[in-house]
Amino acid sequence: MSMIKKLLTGTVIAGAVALAMPTVSMAFDSDHKEEWSKITILFVPWSQSSNPFFEAVVNGAKDAAEQQGVKLDVQFGEEDQKNQLGILETGIANGVSGIAVNVADDDAYDKLLCDAAAKGMPIVTFNIDDSKGAEGLCRMAFMGQNFVETGYLIGKRMIKEHGLKKGDHVFTPVEAPQATYAVLRHAGVKKAMDEIGATTEILGTGNDHANALNLMTQYLLGHPETDAVVGLGQTPTSQAVQAIKDAGLKIPAGGFDVSQSILENIKNGELTATVDQQPYSQGFYAVTQLALNIKYGLYPSEMDTGGLGLIDKTNYEFAVKWAGPVR
Repeated sequence: MSMIKKLLTGTVIAGAVALAMPTVSMAFDSDHKEEWSKITILFVPWSQSSNPFFEAVVNGAKDAAEQQGVKLDVQFGEEDQKNQLGILETGIANGVSGIAVNVADDDAYDKLLCDAAAKGMPIVTFNIDDSKGAEGLCRMAFMGQNFVETGYLIGKRMIKEHGLKKGDHVFTPVEAPQATYAVLRHAGVKKAMDEIGATTEILGTGNDHANALNLMTQYLLGHPETDAVVGLGQTPTSQAVQAIKDAGLKIPAGGFDVSQSILENIKNGELTATVDQQPYSQGFYAVTQLALNIKYGLYPSEMDTGGLGLIDKTNYEFAVKWAGPVR
């Protein structure tokens, strides 16, 4: 065969392969669209559906489900353990393909989820994990924040920037003081304060902002010796600055999570810093990794969704546009 003929033949073959490739790819996609659409992932936040923090978490989960071509069933536990367990029990009985859940108690979910995992149902946790991690719960991976590390981080920042010292008192309000995230975040802040001989006190505020503001203000009026406020969740952090003003005090505040009001307080220099746990990532990667496991058997990976970098006056502008739907 002449060189020209070989080249022409090779060109024809290459062209034929090139033309065939999109058809094969499209056929592959087409064959699997219907199959993937039968996959249903149950997504169960422990919190109240009215909690604005979870807007970004659910947005991430929905975007991942659309991208992966799977169905998503979002049901909030409404901070009612029996209700959340009922949702999980029903989903397992109905044969959902996988479960993404945040757990606010180290023991309450063990039997139900471990029985499901033993039958081959993939389970991941997001936002709140068992305090012992995989050793404490039959889940494959956790997408969320290291609460102790980040509590320690914001505590150290408040000490460094405001000169907190031995004998000082730090108020640490949080939505649900018995929840795992609250206990661990408080442990981190307390660790930082213990190192200098300062004290901390935790108080439950709930998620209602008006009620939280009232409770926090009353606490500060009754404890005028308070030297700083560190909110352990979005609700108390968003109300900290106003509560301090209403109590007639001039003390610093910092905390956790992001909202437009929190960023505005940072902009104005009234809030020192906040820990961003990147909630969109928690929902997005929980659903993505479950879908990949169910489709292809890919094992989910542990994911620290943030917190080692604080949002403060030097970088808050980047978060302003996306506070709510993403941040």
